[in-house]
Amino acid sequence: MSRARVARRIAAGAAYGGGGIGLLGAATVGVVLAEVQLAKRSVGGGIAPVPPRGEGLYGLAFGRRDPLLLGILGDSTAAGQGVRRAGQTPGALLASGLAAVVERPVEVRNVALPGARSDDLERQVGLLLGDPSRRPDVCVVMIGANDVTHRMPPTQSVRHLASAVRQLRAAGAEVVVGTCPDLGTIEPVYQPLRWLARRVSRQLAAAQTIVVVEQGGRTVSLGDLLGPEFAANPREMFGVDNYHPSAEGYATAAMAMLPTVCAALGVWPESDRPEAARDEGVLPVAQAAAEAAQEAGTEVTGVRAPWALLKRRRRRRLPADTEGAVEGATEEAAGPEPAEPAPGTEDRPGSADGGAPGKGNTDGARLPQN
Repeated sequence: MSRARVARRIAAGAAYGGGGIGLLGAATVGVVLAEVQLAKRSVGGGIAPVPPRGEGLYGLAFGRRDPLLLGILGDSTAAGQGVRRAGQTPGALLASGLAAVVERPVEVRNVALPGARSDDLERQVGLLLGDPSRRPDVCVVMIGANDVTHRMPPTQSVRHLASAVRQLRAAGAEVVVGTCPDLGTIEPVYQPLRWLARRVSRQLAAAQTIVVVEQGGRTVSLGDLLGPEFAANPREMFGVDNYHPSAEGYATAAMAMLPTVCAALGVWPESDRPEAARDEGVLPVAQAAAEAAQEAGTEVTGVRAPWALLKRRRRRRLPADTEGAVEGATEEAAGPEPAEPAPGTEDRPGSADGGAPGKGNTDGARLPQN
């Protein structure tokens, strides 16, 4: 069965209340889970600090009045597990970049929870929308890795995500979802686990894309976004727990998501028209979702059912100063590491079987190949 058909089946099962569509057999999933836990014990030699919330006002050079409100939801990747300074969290990095583009201050509200699965999104959305007088302008969701390692049925996983996106869109917020990272990039992970983990996480990422686009959101494939950097520079790309990303790792992920966040608000210089030179185009949504899951940093947005736009946006470096937060949370604390897979990811496109080279661009530069 093609990757697009598998993703469509999962999304359809979520829409019609199915729960029995699995990605792998139960015995195989048990092996995957056991070996992921073994890999985590091998990798995670340190203790992750409690992530700083990074809430507050960014872009103070543009004043304090009329800020955009950026909501952050999801798991430890969204929370910024592994860094100690508020300005190094994904929310702070995205807020600083967004403020520089719109030339307005940006306020961050972070309700992400380390270790969270998709069934926690309902609680997080309730927290974010609790004040009807201050609704978010744009929300970023990063979720899915814990769903895989804790064996949540994929139809159930994407059903929770679809519901969250629907509620946020009904509240007037633009929504950008960073889809499930490629768990095949966890080190050390050996074959056949690496292939199986990659297949499972990419299938979930494709199904997430379908339901998010159908609810009016946009997705960015996190995939193996940081994979080559983690392999080549583990001391720089891992955080203090030797497991979650470092500040440099989170900055790389934020650079991939910022163009889509800005485009959702209509403030990115590029249009939503496809560019043939970068192999962009309008495709059936399931096909666009499957292709995006194979190439990190790829954006998918709806055009008109059942069509979606596949974009590979040019990236820009984030502003150097991300420490302009007001009322930021404590920047340094110690705490236990939650049970969560390493979201190791980079611009290393490839097939789920480790095959085809990618086609994406970063400021016009060719991405590294497998």
